[in-house]
Amino acid sequence: MRSHLSRRSLIRGITAATAVATLATGLAACGGDSDAATTDSARSGEVVVGQVANGAAQQTTVKVSEVKSISAELPAALRKSGKLVIGEGALPAGFPPLAYVGNDQKTLTGSEPDLGRLVAAVFGLKSELRNFTWENLFVGIDSGKVDVAFSNVTDTEERKKKYEFASYRQDNLAFEVPRKSTWNFDGNYENLAGRTVSVSSGTNQEKILLEWKAKLAKEGKAVTVKYFPDHNSTYLALASGKIDVYFGPNPGIAYHITQVANTPDATRNAGKISGAGTTLQGLIAATAKKDSGLAKPLADALNYLIRHGQYAQLLKAYNLSNEAVARSEVNPPGLPLDNS
Repeated sequence: MRSHLSRRSLIRGITAATAVATLATGLAACGGDSDAATTDSARSGEVVVGQVANGAAQQTTVKVSEVKSISAELPAALRKSGKLVIGEGALPAGFPPLAYVGNDQKTLTGSEPDLGRLVAAVFGLKSELRNFTWENLFVGIDSGKVDVAFSNVTDTEERKKKYEFASYRQDNLAFEVPRKSTWNFDGNYENLAGRTVSVSSGTNQEKILLEWKAKLAKEGKAVTVKYFPDHNSTYLALASGKIDVYFGPNPGIAYHITQVANTPDATRNAGKISGAGTTLQGLIAATAKKDSGLAKPLADALNYLIRHGQYAQLLKAYNLSNEAVARSEVNPPGLPLDNS
């Protein structure tokens, strides 16, 4: 992903992110979620993507209006409410370019909330963004605080017990190391032996990594797994040598690599893997409560955006075109139960 941030801007951005993380921690302590301000000054029939994106996206005005044949599919109560409540699991510090607080230090921005806003426009509904910690995002769906999550949620067979999905992006994971490191994943989990790896708790990549850890243990080998409260802490640990590898979502890693490319803490991508492992292409999906009746209209709205070009405009704005899907599917095969 391209970046036009200078080193001075990067330092300012890190300082702002730290301030946001501090604020977010306080919000989390008061219930684990917050309402995110929405600043969309575009006219009706338009959605501005990439606002206050701090270099993560090229601001683009996308034309999209209600498609009545699709909005008619929505549950009556949702149509009557006049709004689509979109959940993000981006507290405390966000995960650019997907979901994070913008450079105005209040607006929730990123490709995930922007895609949610496009879908809401197809439904003819006002979008309302709500930000949570990752764990509380799912509590929000369960409790009805959230209609749908657009938050880099992987489609898994385990999650299908409680949720229904409409896919919209490939799910790829990556390994990030200091640029001077000679280590590479090379598609082989055994290469992790003897390494210290950081991963985010409660995520799909954690489940994959812990399975590899168990396999290595049976072979008499070890990988050390470490956890940090946010991305700032993770990258400080990577720069200082406290960890060898960070294992996380490919979009965020690709973004971070561009941000630090011209600094002493430069990093590189040491390999990728599907979020579903080696046998299935993982998929990211809009996530709603099971039997909510939302999966099909969500998929239809996404396919409308794919066919008419707005989806491509969004991905291009965020430099995520290489993760595009040809179509949205309702509850496609997900990460299997034995690894989900």
